[in-house]
Amino acid sequence: MNAKRLKLVTICILFLIPSLNFAQAPTMGTAANFVLFSSNGAVTNTSISQLTGNVGTNNGSSTGFGNVNGVMDNNNAASAQCSTDLLIAYNQLNSDVPTFFPAPTLGNGDTLVAGVYSITSASTLNLKLFLNAKGNPNAVFIFQIKGSFSANASSKIILVNGALACNVFWKVEGLVSMASGTTMRGTVIANNAAIKMNTGDTLEGRALSTDGAVTVNGILAYTPIGCGSPTLTGPTAPVLGSAACYALFSSDGAVSNSGTTYVTGDVGSNNGSATGFNPADVTGTIHPIPDGSTAACAKDVSTAYTDISTLPYDIQLLYPAQFGNGLVLTPHTYLLNAATTFTDSLYLNAEDNANAVFVIQIYGAISTSTYSRVILINGAQAQNVYWLVNGAVKINNYSVFCGTIICNNGALGALNTGVTLNGRALTTNGALTTTAMNDKAPMIPSDCGALGISSINGKNGDDVATIYPNPFRKYTTISINGALQINNAVLKMYNVLGEEVMNVNITQQATTLATGNLPSGIYFYQLINDNTLIQSGKLIAQN
Repeated sequence: MNAKRLKLVTICILFLIPSLNFAQAPTMGTAANFVLFSSNGAVTNTSISQLTGNVGTNNGSSTGFGNVNGVMDNNNAASAQCSTDLLIAYNQLNSDVPTFFPAPTLGNGDTLVAGVYSITSASTLNLKLFLNAKGNPNAVFIFQIKGSFSANASSKIILVNGALACNVFWKVEGLVSMASGTTMRGTVIANNAAIKMNTGDTLEGRALSTDGAVTVNGILAYTPIGCGSPTLTGPTAPVLGSAACYALFSSDGAVSNSGTTYVTGDVGSNNGSATGFNPADVTGTIHPIPDGSTAACAKDVSTAYTDISTLPYDIQLLYPAQFGNGLVLTPHTYLLNAATTFTDSLYLNAEDNANAVFVIQIYGAISTSTYSRVILINGAQAQNVYWLVNGAVKINNYSVFCGTIICNNGALGALNTGVTLNGRALTTNGALTTTAMNDKAPMIPSDCGALGISSINGKNGDDVATIYPNPFRKYTTISINGALQINNAVLKMYNVLGEEVMNVNITQQATTLATGNLPSGIYFYQLINDNTLIQSGKLIAQN
């Protein structure tokens, strides 16, 4: 009889164990939309930080921020609601019953499973801490730290076996300080204390204070996806109609070229001439004088312009003169309400949604630096990117630009030497000038004569090369799919801040790259052949 009772008690305990070991995520409310926030304190940035998510304070000011991929909310209704929701989330985290009581020093290669961890003093993160979800994407990790929390230089939170940053929470009763090079995962809530992040820090999560300043300096921080967060699709794409068949077009102005320019798509003007293009270098139709096709295109360009210009914007980028500089954008409609200077790199992140649409409305002219580049990541497609420019467009030498440009009442006056345009250049009124460039209109409809799907210099841009393994550790190999495609090829790799970390000449069909010196993280590569971008993508280092 006693044996039976013992067995019954054992079974009951086993049923209770999961409820004891698995924490429950708090209700974040509108605080989930903020990447940096203080209920009572200044929020300050120095240097160039790349931020995705709203930024603000409910009692103070936000200063020093350049363009933010989010809304700046200071002392308004949105910040008041965030302050209320943040307190609710804090109280829920504070009331969770601990299941584990680790030592104050976290990391040093240790692995933790889901649960509520209580540390009754100040705590430090050192080297690597692995959070293991054991294949459960709903596994929640909560850290209750009853003191300050510091992260040593280059320390890292590493998520394994399905763990998600949106399910990781740090409740800290004191100062939060992250040394340079820290990789932090999860939502950090400092209660009645400040948060400080330093150069080269990465935060996949949120940095929120109930009462204290939030100070950052040259960081990458972004709100996590998953855990019920909305899937970003962007706005509805405009209907291009017959304009989709054109790579270069002006409704009212001359279209001219000098030098050797390769074009995939039609070329023409509805009120002017198209001159200087070699038919052998154009995969499409050159319309030297206006005809029925150019008349239809002019009408459709006007319709597409109206569609894009009437879209309400989601996010205003407040510093048009600082556009680029490694900025990361997600699928939205963006507004730049002045003449825009595009320097260095812009990343368009589709968050693994290949149908996501990006619209960038510029009310003023745009000019780019030499070697500027639009880099498509995580499934972003050139055919889903649209630029509305109310002014002149100048794309400088050796730049790589992606998307359909619709220029209104301004000249597309300088698509310069070595420029690669993975898109279209269309203007409602103004001259269009090209010089020794490459233009590929994306996803040309099948009813555009015999053009079919677009290509780069007659070669399909997909699967030019394979890079394996990916993720990689000490080495990875780039294999060119066809020896004839090797011709002055260069592989360039960039970190998430847009800094070039590798530049290698590719002279063989298979080239092994030493990557052991690269810190763990996400990288983006470009494979360039004869100054033409032929492939790009994402790589992951796990060193």
